[in-house]
Amino acid sequence: MDEIVAGLKTWFDSIGWSSIVRAAGIFLVGLLLARLLGSFLGRVFGGRVDPQRRMLLRRAGFYPVVLLAGAAALRELGFDLSVFLGAAGIFTVAIGFASQTSASNVISGLFLIGERAFGVGDVIEVAGITGEVLAIDLLSVKVRTFDNLYVRIPNETMVKSNVTNLSKFPLRRIDLVLRFGYGADLKRVRELLLEIADAEPRVLDEPVPLVFVQEFEPTSVRLQFSVWARRELFLDVRTTMQAEVHRRFDEEGIDRPVARMMLDAPA
Repeated sequence: MDEIVAGLKTWFDSIGWSSIVRAAGIFLVGLLLARLLGSFLGRVFGGRVDPQRRMLLRRAGFYPVVLLAGAAALRELGFDLSVFLGAAGIFTVAIGFASQTSASNVISGLFLIGERAFGVGDVIEVAGITGEVLAIDLLSVKVRTFDNLYVRIPNETMVKSNVTNLSKFPLRRIDLVLRFGYGADLKRVRELLLEIADAEPRVLDEPVPLVFVQEFEPTSVRLQFSVWARRELFLDVRTTMQAEVHRRFDEEGIDRPVARMMLDAPA
């Protein structure tokens, strides 16, 4: 330990404290300029691009300036950058052979950014994971689930999987699937369901609510009750409709053992 301390002291004395102060100043100024440039690019192009491209613009302005400032600071300290560049080249080749998966993720990330199937802030469903997109980077997509978990999904997985964008369009359909015994009055059931839809102000008149037979099963008839609502109201309207269907069926005296009800509605 004493030898390390003595070596560092000798190194500091050889380059001079003034060089150390200048190197630190160069790096701090470069860091400040990088932040300013990143913020400037984000503000200038912020209204023209989506949040993901705004994030990429900030990074494109930030990291190159930081690298240049770091190189200038090292040069001020007397380091021979050609040695570092040579070592970096060898290291890069070694990493390239050992990271074929990372290269595939980078290529997949470029496809995701170019395709624009989803962006930062969208809610997506992929590989059994549903959540809000936080970032689309060159190696992975970062997602925050609805139970506040942070999930990192490799870009290669995103490209190879079916991705559902739940935020792409302003309207969403709410589907309630109900099973009734063959003795149920299906005409009255249809009228009742349409009355429920008409009484809910957040259900849209266009597209119109629908009630239709899905399938005749061995012991029951399966109906689908579909209404449309704005995307941001989807969960609230679905919950309200489920509760209202349950309440109105009880009021109408529909026999639950005969008219068995199952509510299925994808999130």
